[in-house]
Amino acid sequence: MKTQNHIPTTKVARASQFVKAGVKVGGNYLKHYSKKILQPDLSKEELHQDNAADIYNALSELKGSALKMAQMLSMDRNLLPRAYVDQFTMSQYSAPPLSGPLVVKLFRTYFQKTPQQIYDRFDMNAVNAASIGQVHQAWKDGKKLAVKVQYPGVADSVSSDLRIAKPLAIRLLNLNEKDINRYMGEVESKLLEETDYDLELKRSIYISEQCAAIPNLVFPQYYPELSSKRILTMDWLDGLHLKDFLKTNPSQAIRNQIGQALWDFYNFQIHDLKQVHADPHPGNFLMRADGTMGVIDFGCVKVIPDFFYENYFRLINFDTLDDEGATTAIFRNLEFIVPEDSPKEQAFFTDLFKKMIVLLGKPFATQTFDFGDNSYFDTVYAFAEDLANIPELKNSKVARGSQHGLYINRTYFGLYSMLNELKANIVTNKPDWLVSKKLRREMEGAV
Repeated sequence: MKTQNHIPTTKVARASQFVKAGVKVGGNYLKHYSKKILQPDLSKEELHQDNAADIYNALSELKGSALKMAQMLSMDRNLLPRAYVDQFTMSQYSAPPLSGPLVVKLFRTYFQKTPQQIYDRFDMNAVNAASIGQVHQAWKDGKKLAVKVQYPGVADSVSSDLRIAKPLAIRLLNLNEKDINRYMGEVESKLLEETDYDLELKRSIYISEQCAAIPNLVFPQYYPELSSKRILTMDWLDGLHLKDFLKTNPSQAIRNQIGQALWDFYNFQIHDLKQVHADPHPGNFLMRADGTMGVIDFGCVKVIPDFFYENYFRLINFDTLDDEGATTAIFRNLEFIVPEDSPKEQAFFTDLFKKMIVLLGKPFATQTFDFGDNSYFDTVYAFAEDLANIPELKNSKVARGSQHGLYINRTYFGLYSMLNELKANIVTNKPDWLVSKKLRREMEGAV
């Protein structure tokens, strides 16, 4: 894989990279419409492919929050054309890695030693390179280790990158600026946390210890003495990322076993720990032929405030939706409906969000759920596509939904997507207070 010898770190240099991408995108549009004069029925597929490649190439050189945005977008199949999703998926674990001299320089900065002086053996070629950092193999005292090295300048550029990238995001996603601004603070705070490896070390140790009893999950041991604010050392875990794992044609039983572990992992974090590994993309999981799964990278953790938790998850028990007063109160608390709404707008958005909750909460309304049911996901994607075209939403004067929902929604979207890829049929374990009366009757009848 081609290595990268330099990462733009100044605001001017990074802004120039965005400008360069914008110029290329503009050129692609000009080329597309020139061709369309001669071929009126020409589709936008080639345009999307060219734009996706140019934007990804620019972001991959910048690393950091710019590339992380691409990674987040690649998880949502409904926001972008397929060409963008395919290209941006590469940011999950195959961005161009740093060259050896840059890696050595980083170790000298934080340990005053080279990697070779710290470990018994250190492979200078990165085995994985993603948005915030890259991973190297190392050995010490007979143990095989994974050493995560953060890209230089990433932490210092988060805020300025997001400001520069905002116009590009608005253009690509066809969003109003107020919708972007609504959640920019939440995204910025999470990205800043992801660059703090001291914080990640503490969270990794805590969450992995708390979740250690969940069947079929494997967590690495972490080494504080071999870690710093920009370098993190842990045990090496064997396994395959989801795409490669599926190529081995695992049995349905193994798919179900791994899917169950995924569901139980997130169920426990959200409802017992009230904090969650909020980056459920395939690059963070290592799947094995025996149905076990390694979990890595606790850089993005969403701590769930009690007020948000109590309101958000009450809606998962569909009994709540039968109580008009309780539903209205929760919708106001979660900012689905706002004081400025007219009675007509309140009725419209109440009905809309009820439909959305019933659709997206369907796995919680049953004892088991077949995530391999593509018809369910087709319905979800069709609903999301319809949402994007509803005038009342597009023209709304306010962005709707608590900012705390941004990462919780994305967590469930990522979880659902992986379970769908696995075609897993699982038991949807949940706290007792989330079991509706209808489901309880079904469960009692089954007994």
